Amino acid sequence: MNNKNIAVVILTKDEAIHLRRALESIRAVAIQVFVIDSFSTDDTVKIAEDAGAVVLQNKFVNQAKQFQWAMDHAPITAEWVLRLDADEIIETDLQEEILRRLPTLPPEVVGVNFKRKHIFMGRWVRFGGRYPLIMTRLFRRGCGRVEDRWMDEHIVVSGGRTITFEGGFADHNLNDLTYFIEKHNRYATREAVQVLGERLGLLGNQTAVTRENASFQASAKRLLKNRIYNRIPFTISSLGYFLYRYVLQLGFLDGRSGLVYHFLQGYWYRFLVGAKLMELEMSVAPLQDRDEILNTLSDLTGLHLGEPVAAVGGRAASRKVDPWPHESARSQHASH
Repeated sequence: MNNKNIAVVILTKDEAIHLRRALESIRAVAIQVFVIDSFSTDDTVKIAEDAGAVVLQNKFVNQAKQFQWAMDHAPITAEWVLRLDADEIIETDLQEEILRRLPTLPPEVVGVNFKRKHIFMGRWVRFGGRYPLIMTRLFRRGCGRVEDRWMDEHIVVSGGRTITFEGGFADHNLNDLTYFIEKHNRYATREAVQVLGERLGLLGNQTAVTRENASFQASAKRLLKNRIYNRIPFTISSLGYFLYRYVLQLGFLDGRSGLVYHFLQGYWYRFLVGAKLMELEMSVAPLQDRDEILNTLSDLTGLHLGEPVAAVGGRAASRKVDPWPHESARSQHASH
């Protein structure tokens, strides 16, 4: 019996270093694969096409809008949809668990959470509250949407409940430390915009993660962040968060590379978000008009704020008609 009934959606922009590995990791479980590319300039598209994936190209605004664009435009026919980042890997034990358990799930189960591990400088970050990160990544088609947020977006489900699989799911980016810092600098801008937008009521009604529509961990973290962390001055909260992770959550057991990770991601990044938020608040403080505030923030950050998906989206340029290679093509690709 063929237990594969999953469409995988991968967002890419110059991900040649990671994409082939990601595609290999879902080959055993996917019946359809869609690569939503933001006009890459490296070999990303060729790698996807050679693997038999459907390539759709769309101008990138943020992760949430790009993934939802895929949900609205990709010809998905599989019963289940899996969101996978290009630098993530579905490990063998999780592949086997998906194939074994997914066909037996009752109809009221509409989402599956994975336990993500983070690999940094070649080592698994086991402590500091970084494992497991439980997040909904697999959902029944029509029962899941992504939060419309600029940062820290989660998949939320409707019409049922979620369960958690135990197999390995790894975030293993192969780029260097400079890339890590530059990426988190961009993330800090997006998060500062998200927090300021919520404070000023600029972002409209947004679906929020709850215990009912996402993992309990995701909803609890969001609640603590909004109700407590974001109300404390960032000069205090960022240091307190780092010490909590590194001391109380035993982050020091992750060794030297762990210190680098926890300091950069747990202190420097959190401090940077707060500093950027302060800068943006000062810039828009004299303004009263919502559109003027959004235009000012767009100019300062380079983000397309306040625009609907359709206004900034690109064409859906399908590069392949077959959603996944036939068995002969699979065998040929696996031998490379």
